[in-house]
Amino acid sequence: MPYRRLPKTDAARLKALKTLLDNNDIYTVKKRFIDWKDLNKAQNAHNHLLTACQQYKVCMSTQVRNSKKHEKFQRKAAMYLSHFLQVLFLAVERGEIKRQHLKLYGLDTEQTILPPMKTPDTLMEWADKIIKGEKERTAKGGRPIFNPTIGMVSTHVEIFRDALMQQRKLQERTQQTLNTIQALRPETDELLLSLWNQIEKHYENEPPEIRYDACRRLGVIYYYRRHEEHLY
Repeated sequence: MPYRRLPKTDAARLKALKTLLDNNDIYTVKKRFIDWKDLNKAQNAHNHLLTACQQYKVCMSTQVRNSKKHEKFQRKAAMYLSHFLQVLFLAVERGEIKRQHLKLYGLDTEQTILPPMKTPDTLMEWADKIIKGEKERTAKGGRPIFNPTIGMVSTHVEIFRDALMQQRKLQERTQQTLNTIQALRPETDELLLSLWNQIEKHYENEPPEIRYDACRRLGVIYYYRRHEEHLY
């Protein structure tokens, strides 16, 4: 015999509610066995969940689309910053810049390799240190580094910073819409359970071939166990 199971996805929840609401039989006076209050709850639940899912889809689409630009700006900023550091290390190696000045950049005096900058946060952390260090060194009379200049580095870092802030705002908005959906799921499932109980109660005295078909037409979802014969 088939068994009943509540929907596992939001799409299935919406389909179950819409199947019920689109069935004209539940609105006729003689055949109506579901209370108007429950029907209104079902309509509201469907509308709220549908709106929340649509908003989440739009937010996620915008976030994904913006992430491509965000990643492009991150690669550009990382490239300019790493090139600047490579020139800095070479200048130290040639004796053009004193090794002790590496401390101004937040670097160890014996450091010869690039610091970790793979994540947005570590990239921004080191960018701020390097920009500040170069300004402090040149303010003390040191010759500025060229190709790239700290100004070029700073420009690309600021472009990435703005993109990063925008991306995180989009992520927050997407998460908020997801939180709304997650909050609606238990309420929707509870309402579906109540509606399905009423539907099955109404058809409980009908033979299986009629009962299951009638319940399905009102949105009740049935499953068969593996290798079980599909009789109804």
